Amino acid sequence: MDMKEAVRTAKKHITELFTDETITHVGLEEVEFNNSSNNWEITIGFSRPWQNISLATALSNRPPARSYKLVCINDNDGHMISVTDRVLTDSQ
Repeated sequence: MDMKEAVRTAKKHITELFTDETITHVGLEEVEFNNSSNNWEITIGFSRPWQNISLATALSNRPPARSYKLVCINDNDGHMISVTDRVLTDSQ
């Protein structure tokens, strides 16, 4: 599979997996192909409803918090190997 297909697959898996949480703003953050495992490692970010209502966020004019997941997709058959938390560090 090519990179675009891998990203579409990762977004589809995340959307289906978290469907009960009514996630929004699903978007690509990072993508990398792991040659040793023959897997795509794709970071997908999204917002959850409770992350968008923070008073601190509203008062600070900062964007709403997002969740980030590292999705591992098998290159050969497109099945999802794993979904794990991806913690992004704030470089400021």
